[in-house]
Amino acid sequence: MQREKFGLLLGLLGVICFSLTLPSTSIAVEYFGTTVVGLGRTVVAAILVALVLIVRKEKLPSLRQFKSLAIVALGAVLGFPLLTSWAMESLPVSHGAVELALLPLATAGFAMFRAGEVPSIKFWISSVIGSLAVIMYALHLGFGQLQFADLALLAAVIILGLSYAEGGRLAKELGSWQVIAWAIMIGAPFFIIPVGLNLTTEMINAPFQAWISFIYLAVVSQFLAYVAWYSGMAMGGIARVSQIQYLQPFLMILFATVFLGESITFFTIVIALIVVISVILGKNAPVSKKGDALEENLVKRA
Repeated sequence: MQREKFGLLLGLLGVICFSLTLPSTSIAVEYFGTTVVGLGRTVVAAILVALVLIVRKEKLPSLRQFKSLAIVALGAVLGFPLLTSWAMESLPVSHGAVELALLPLATAGFAMFRAGEVPSIKFWISSVIGSLAVIMYALHLGFGQLQFADLALLAAVIILGLSYAEGGRLAKELGSWQVIAWAIMIGAPFFIIPVGLNLTTEMINAPFQAWISFIYLAVVSQFLAYVAWYSGMAMGGIARVSQIQYLQPFLMILFATVFLGESITFFTIVIALIVVISVILGKNAPVSKKGDALEENLVKRA
């Protein structure tokens, strides 16, 4: 019981850390730009990760595992940070929180397909309801049309959902936090040149809160939050701990109010509730194996 409780606490800590990602991005990107914030965080995180991997004497992944790690890196290390950094230049954090609330559902969907499972009608209905709620919200705030930043956030959800599903499958072989650690090490070398080309001397004069936000993104959001999250699921159970992530959009909205002074409307809270409820229903929807469905059809024909 003590192990499970500690696992729940670690899971909650991870969710809180992730919830501060968009507010921190919104602050940092104003002074450092999309490329430095989106990719530079990985370059800095790689220094910490390399030290941890060396101290723990972690063995290199196999070639087959590297292929899966490339998918994780594409989403968690490249796509999601870059797309959200770009979107946060023009969108309020509360807006992004509502759209990112679809992430658990996207992750569950990709996990089902990767496991050879067939989603039920309940899953698809929940997905449609959640997606329509997000699109209606984005259209309402965009005065009847989707902004490119909205499309970037939705693309970030899809890419990170695939990355999470692939990482969850690979974690059974490599270990929990090792997946994101190796993904960071894969991506960082490719980011050094574009980050270096976008560095300017004016960035040195960025305010204290901008530097704190960037350091937070690099050290906590990109690595330590994953350590807490994956360790929590390993100790407290994936099913129980994963439920905590439903708090994330509301925590994001809360932090946006506290740290950025954003005004939160009743409409935003209602839409967030609709999306979270649809995600809960979708994640808990029954699934069947493709082989089971085929066998059932053969039995019916016989």
